[in-house]
Amino acid sequence: MAAIYSLYIINKSGGLIFYKDYGSTGRMDTNDSLRVASLWHSMHAISQQLSPVPGCAGIELLQADTFDLHCFQSLTGTKFFVVSEPGTQHMEGLLKHIYELYTDYVLKNPFYEMEMPIRCELFDINQTQAIQKDRVALLAR
Repeated sequence: MAAIYSLYIINKSGGLIFYKDYGSTGRMDTNDSLRVASLWHSMHAISQQLSPVPGCAGIELLQADTFDLHCFQSLTGTKFFVVSEPGTQHMEGLLKHIYELYTDYVLKNPFYEMEMPIRCELFDINQTQAIQKDRVALLAR
C-alpha cells in the first residue's frame, strides 16, 4: 500500500491549482478534490484566527483514523498538503522539497500566470519522482 495518497496545492485565495492522486483505490472526482481544497483552506484560516498561541501559522497536521493530512504554507500563502497513511512521518521535508520544485519549475516558468492551475510538465515529472523516492525511503524505515 502506498504511503502517500494525494498531493494538493492551494493558492492564497483558496483555489485548487494542483491535484495529483497516488492511491490506487478511492480516487476522488474533480468536484470532491475542489471541496477538500476549499474546506482545508477554510479550516486553516479559522485555526489561525482562533488559536490561543500568538503568531500561529494554522494547522500543520490533521490525524484521522484512516489518513493523516500534512500541510506546509509558504510565506506567500500558498499551501501544499499531502494526504497519507496514518502515522506517516517526515512529511514536512517532502513538502518543503515539493515547494522548492514549485519555485524552480512553476514560478520561474515565463508562461505561468500566478494563482492559475499548474500545467508544467517538468514540475509534474519532478514532483512525481520526489513522491516515489519518498515512498522508497518510507519502506526502508
